[in-house]
Amino acid sequence: MKILITGGAGYIGSVLVNKIFKAASNYDNGLEKNNPFHSLKNVEQVTVYDNLLYKQTTLLDQCYRNNFRFVYGDVRDTEKLKNEVENHDVIIPLAALVGAPLCARDINATYDINQKQVENIISFCNKGQKIIYPNTNSGYGIGEKNEFCTEKSPLNPISDYGISKCNAENAVLNYGGVTLRLATVFGLSPRMRLDLLVNDFTYKAVNDKYIVLFEKDFKRNYIHVQDVALTFIYMINNYDKFVGESFNVGLSSANLSKFELCQTIKKFIPEFVIKYDDFAQDPDKRDYIVSNEKIEATGWNPHYSLESGIDELIKGYQIIKHNNKLFTNL
Repeated sequence: MKILITGGAGYIGSVLVNKIFKAASNYDNGLEKNNPFHSLKNVEQVTVYDNLLYKQTTLLDQCYRNNFRFVYGDVRDTEKLKNEVENHDVIIPLAALVGAPLCARDINATYDINQKQVENIISFCNKGQKIIYPNTNSGYGIGEKNEFCTEKSPLNPISDYGISKCNAENAVLNYGGVTLRLATVFGLSPRMRLDLLVNDFTYKAVNDKYIVLFEKDFKRNYIHVQDVALTFIYMINNYDKFVGESFNVGLSSANLSKFELCQTIKKFIPEFVIKYDDFAQDPDKRDYIVSNEKIEATGWNPHYSLESGIDELIKGYQIIKHNNKLFTNL
């Protein structure tokens, strides 16, 4: 099995690559062979295709592996992308402009990278190739009060970021691939992002000891980046069962408002002061609670809690002392 990950040097990808090799090693060594989260058989090669937009060097520790390849390239280079897609069995298109503020700066690039890339990948594939695509829960937009968003709920993306991702999801589902509607991701990664909500709020708690919230009662769901990586492995192992399906991927214990999230962080940092003032608005208008029952019913379960992620971040922020452009998509 040859696996291609576009954008694989990013926040999720640099965790996923390591997880895939660890899962392959577990299988080869007879460890956890029957565990669909922690073992993968027949991994011949993992290729990361990335333009290193943030000048990251997150995959240097993988270069000693004979079955790791890195291809420096832009996914808008269709000939180069086609050559890679045609030579792989599993394609995970992580390459994207992520977040409404970043996408608003270049609308054309947003649709070329977030949507057209995926449509091109599909056109290069034959039906034997597997595509596992990460969408975003922000596609649900403003949810109905106290009603859970399920995979049957209508997608109502507001920003170009959400629209481009949902359009790409539709293309993957029409192809017969699998899509994951990811909750807001948190946790440490070699290509760290401090602009994600849990990561950002915890950073402020550690360094500033205070925060001023806007839209404090707006709710969303959360998921650890390690669990996201494990979910891709789970989907590779169960792909034939789930073709043409979409799944919400989040912590059912963490449908929380911004204020509730800060209160959780405050349990770890009691001196954290929480204020609020509606001085701004979320461009994605994200305010929803999400049901993860569909994926849980398949046997999937998260391995990392919100609390364990906050504790991990607090430790990590003893190392990350400078909030610079390397650690954000803003």
